[in-house]
Amino acid sequence: MTIGVGGKTEAEALASLSNMTAGAVPIGESEYRARIAKAQKLMRGRGIAAVYLNAGSSLLYFTGMRWHASERMVGAVLPAEGEIEFIAPKFEEGTVHDYMVVPGKVNCWEEHEAPTALFVSMLDRMCPGDTTARVGIDESTPFFLFDKIRVLGNRYDFFDASEVTRTCRMQKSAAELALMQRAKDMTLKVQQAAASILRPGISTTEVESFIEQAHRKVGASGSTFCIVLFGPATAFPHGVKDPQILKEGDMVLIDTGCRLHNYLSDITRTYVFGEPNEEQRRYWQIEKDAQIAAFEAARIGVPCGEVDRAARKSLVANGMSEGYKLPGLPHRTGHGIGLDGHEGPYLVLNDDTPLDAGMCFSNEPMICIPGKFGIRLEDHFYMTAQGAKWFTEPSPSVDDPFGLKA
Repeated sequence: MTIGVGGKTEAEALASLSNMTAGAVPIGESEYRARIAKAQKLMRGRGIAAVYLNAGSSLLYFTGMRWHASERMVGAVLPAEGEIEFIAPKFEEGTVHDYMVVPGKVNCWEEHEAPTALFVSMLDRMCPGDTTARVGIDESTPFFLFDKIRVLGNRYDFFDASEVTRTCRMQKSAAELALMQRAKDMTLKVQQAAASILRPGISTTEVESFIEQAHRKVGASGSTFCIVLFGPATAFPHGVKDPQILKEGDMVLIDTGCRLHNYLSDITRTYVFGEPNEEQRRYWQIEKDAQIAAFEAARIGVPCGEVDRAARKSLVANGMSEGYKLPGLPHRTGHGIGLDGHEGPYLVLNDDTPLDAGMCFSNEPMICIPGKFGIRLEDHFYMTAQGAKWFTEPSPSVDDPFGLKA
């Protein structure tokens, strides 16, 4: 029997967990102000007059305001010079002030008014004398808003603000890394607990429910997402529509994460319920080898795409198909992570971004073997001046996926 898989009731597994958030410190106003200053310096150097931050992760990153995007325009204008200002419906003004971390003027529009017209008037006031200014629009801004903005403000040169937002966000600070480390530690404990409750006849939905409870027990608000797959369904990277029932000898794939003070975890473990057969052992090791090859290729200055290339080279050397063909790796090797579960840069062949200190990535060169099983080992690493460093150590072996053997 695979070590750590099965043997506990749900109650016993939950009892083994405790709150892990003690000492975790949220990002403070001083860091948000430093981020704004960094962005403004970058904007001035590139001749950018202002950037619009729509409700979502970039607004959160620069201002500390967490606001769910909807059809109502809520966001902020970050000028190259001067103070940041917000835009919101009039009836939300009090709530916007309540959610503020970095204070700023709130420009309000009534329900019958066009917020995009107010936005353009803000640009006219905040970028005086420059009616052809370059203005970045947050890449998450809905098209219906941008379409109205570009008509009303056609004197401005609008462009994709990721030139600023992505450049600032992709290198994490020590405070960000600490929050991500804790969130990943929490999810790894939950993964271990989930493996311990497996038994013949348990359903994937039962395991998902347990993982939700387990994430709450370690101090998160729950799971940000959860994929639980058994048997042949593990060959589908993001799952299938129907639940499965566990039986002896099944491959088990669990991919889940949580949020801690806005920063995310995302860890996948794959193992066998019962005793792995020869084929399962062989492919599990091929997956492990590819994950390690990707990690070893991650060095300062190396293009992100080279990490993806290293994983694929390892897979092909071990008999897997080239490119995205199956059996083999059908998707990129990894993604950036932070406030968003998937954010740039990416470990994919066409991403030439040089690796630099503070960048964080998933490392998950999944093997899919249609009709049989899939194996994804996903851990995350961050870049330091000395090279890559794991947030969580990879699974040691198919027989001991959580390193429990003394």
